[in-house]
Parts: sequence; structure tokens; C-alpha cells
Amino acid sequence: MSESRKRPLEGIRVIELGQLLAGPFTGSMLAYFGAEVIKVEPPKGGDPIRGWREVQNGTSLWWHSLGRNKKSVTIDLKAEAGQQLVRQLIDTADVLVENFRPGVMEKWGLGPEDVKASNPGLIYTRISGYGQDGPNSVKPGYASVCEGYSGFRYVNGFEDQAPVRPNLSIGDTIAAIHAALGVTLAIIERSNNETGEGQVIDVALYESMFNLMEAVIPEYDGAGVIRQPSGTTVTGIVPTNTFRCADGKYVVIGGNGDAIFKRLMIAAGFPEMAENPAMADNAGRVIHEAEIDAALAKWCLDNPAKTIIATLEAERVPVGPIYNVEDMMNDEHYQARGMFEQVEIDGKPLKIPAILPKLKSTPGETKWSGPKLGSHNQEVLGEILGLDAGNLQQLRENKIIT
Repeated sequence: MSESRKRPLEGIRVIELGQLLAGPFTGSMLAYFGAEVIKVEPPKGGDPIRGWREVQNGTSLWWHSLGRNKKSVTIDLKAEAGQQLVRQLIDTADVLVENFRPGVMEKWGLGPEDVKASNPGLIYTRISGYGQDGPNSVKPGYASVCEGYSGFRYVNGFEDQAPVRPNLSIGDTIAAIHAALGVTLAIIERSNNETGEGQVIDVALYESMFNLMEAVIPEYDGAGVIRQPSGTTVTGIVPTNTFRCADGKYVVIGGNGDAIFKRLMIAAGFPEMAENPAMADNAGRVIHEAEIDAALAKWCLDNPAKTIIATLEAERVPVGPIYNVEDMMNDEHYQARGMFEQVEIDGKPLKIPAILPKLKSTPGETKWSGPKLGSHNQEVLGEILGLDAGNLQQLRENKIIT
């Protein structure tokens, strides 16, 4: 990044409210690309993710990634004095990100209409399970439930088995990506409108997952087809599947182009299938899917994954391994592409993932890892809000801050 070009969101102040994943990952993305993100956390314990999963020296390893580039401030939002402090912070901000249950911010006097008069340019970003209105808006909106409600879970897994989930809260992450996109669009719109007014962004977890559903809606409405789970395949595209190899590893093979299919089957030792007119196009291959997949499964079981991959790569057939995290971190392509960044935690190095997308001239960066709870109280409350030492001490004594 050249010295004359700043990161895209530098100069934008974001107040991040809420906990766990969707709101905080939105803040992580904005902070990575230059925004000043002030994260408001409960005085007792902070964001629960600080204590989730793998914990070392009292802090989860996840927090060092999720909290990167943020300024941590402790404020008790359930106390009126805390609400007043947050109101003052909001009045200094360009963007607010919150992921409380709909109605909570209004109950605290911090809803969009409450703050509009004093900060009309505010971009008010709301993330919830089901959105801010509609009959389901009052329901708890966990990612796992919303992924099912969105239709996404239905198409995952195998026929006649319970739908499966990836071992990740992707509903939260996908919602956060939508929220970050909404924020950037709203910043552009605000700069173009004559009034300089902001707007409300309403992101629902289930709708974010719904946005991934490709042709499911028009296929049902136009043809009455309900997309079913298809295991390791994709309905209507053949061959594309995951196969076990002789060494117990798995490879993904995508040979669904007509010319690619021929090269694939010849390389796998099935030239008769490569030249079979009944398999010359995708429609025909869909009919013969079981036969094609059985042949490829046999070939893979007879060879180690490296042999399968090398053979198909030589023939320009899309193929790749199923990686775990150890594989990823040892892979030279991941390393060459800068997918891992290193931070120092108590004097020890820790790898965390880079955040995408890649911007060639003004890339994002990790300036610091997730901060200690309340470590920016003095800077934010003292310098930004102008509270003196006496005010801060009184707030501590009243347990509004730490």
C-alpha cells in the first residue's frame, strides 16, 4: 500500500454493540479495512467469545482474531448512565453495528429514531435472526436455527438422514459479510445524497443464508421441483463428487464440462465412457451418474490421493484435496497468497487468518490483535467524550465501567 493511499474506511468511526459473532465479525471486517471500531463490552467478562473454545491465559485464541484492530470499552448498557455514555459515543460515529434482539435498543432509548435528530448521518446497522419486523422478529435468532429456517440446511446431507451442518456458525459469518457490504454501500450513498443523511440497514441471519440458495426458488415456482439433499454431489451436474483414495484421503473431482469429462475418463482408464454418446453432455451424464461415479470411486480407491491429483492436473481436470487446518497452514499456495498473519500474544507468535477481499492498492491489515477488556476506556471516554479523571472514577465506583 502506497503512503499516499489510505485503507478504504479510514476516517470512518464505528460503534460496535452486541456480542458473539455476527455483529463482532462485521466490526472485524470494517476495522481490517481502516475503520476506527469502538467495541462496547459488558464490564463483567466482556464479549463471551473471549472465553469460548480454546482458551490460553484466560482468553480464547479466537478473540485475538475476532477482536483485531478494535478499541475495547467497558460500559454497562443495562444501566441508564451506561446508556447515556453510549448515546454520546453514537453521536460521534458514522456507523453503528448492533445485533441485539429487535426492540432492545429502543428500550434503552438508543433506537434509530432516538438518535436520528442528534446524528442524522448515522448508518444504523442492525443484525438479528429474522429481521426487525414480521411475525418471527421477536424470536431468538441463533445461527443454527436460522440456517434451517432459510432452507440452507435442507439441501445439506444425505437422503433419508437428518440434515447436517458444517462445524461452523456460518449463518453468523454470512450475515456479517452482508452487513459489511450494506455499510459500505450506505457510506457511498450517503456521500452522494444532498442531505448527508444515513439510513438503517436491516440484516437477518436467515435472509443472508437465503441469499445463497441459487436456483432453488425459480425451479420450484417454475417447475415444481423441490431441491433435495444430495450428499457429496450437486443435483443436476455430473460428475462432481468427493472420492476416497487408497491412502484414506479424499479428493474432489469436478469433470462436468463436456471436453473435461472426456479427459477425465481417459485419464481414469475408462475410454469407453469418454466416447459414449449417451454421456457426451451433462443431461446424459445426469442419467448415468451412478455408473460414472462408481467408475471414478473404484479408480480413486486403487490409488493414493497424490497420484489422483497429479494425474488429473496433468490433464487440466479440476481436482483438489479435502484439507484440514494443518494441511492449509503447510500449503505453499496459502502461504504465497498471504492467508495467514502473525500477531504477538504475551510475547509468543500466533497465526490468525487474513480477512478478504484482497485490494491490491489499499489492502486491509491487522494492526493489533484483540485487545484486553476495557483497555481503551481512557482513550475513548477520556479523549473522545472528554470525561475527566473524576467522572471516570465515579463511573468505576458505580460499576458502569471498569
